[in-house]
Amino acid sequence: MSIPFTLRSGNISPMSSTASTRRSRGRPPATTAESHALILDAVYELLQERSVRDLTIEAVAKRAKVGKPTIYKWWPTKADLVMAMFQERLDRDAATPEPGVAPTTVQDALKLKVRGFVSKLNGLFGKVMAELIAEGQSDPAILEALYDRHLRQRRAATVAEVKRAQAAGELSADVDPELVVDAISAPLYYRLLMRREPLTETYADELVAQAFRC
Repeated sequence: MSIPFTLRSGNISPMSSTASTRRSRGRPPATTAESHALILDAVYELLQERSVRDLTIEAVAKRAKVGKPTIYKWWPTKADLVMAMFQERLDRDAATPEPGVAPTTVQDALKLKVRGFVSKLNGLFGKVMAELIAEGQSDPAILEALYDRHLRQRRAATVAEVKRAQAAGELSADVDPELVVDAISAPLYYRLLMRREPLTETYADELVAQAFRC
């Protein structure tokens, strides 16, 4: 790194000691990107130890080593903060097939997609998803954000795949694609929330197969 300098009598000299001292005092502030990452990392770590309901901004600030005003500057509410972490750290697309194992039918592609979703539901993604749904019962804004930022686009993509299956003759043209998606996804959320039966890849395959029998 080059040393700041001033020109004096034609010579290059180091920056004044007063300015240098002023810059060296205290811990240098983290960049915006670093602070953003530290905060979301803190939320990610804390939600492995406690629920969304028990998470506090104070705990996040302490873990991330930032002030609460820094958090509130980007995320006005705890729900906004959790949703941001959910999107950036957990809300990833389902696994894609390995090279040479690409599905040959739309039904097989959907099975692969649902298996990937089931895998996510069995991890921290599923825990946070269930807690966000629970919190949303008393705060409709959370459910609205969850649908707008996570569910809407993915649901539309799945509906498009069902329509592709209809066009390929794999599924009756008389079936409502929206209902097909409901028939596959609703039982997954039921098992996630009720925790009475396991979420398995076999169950995922059976749901898709059942929907395609319509």
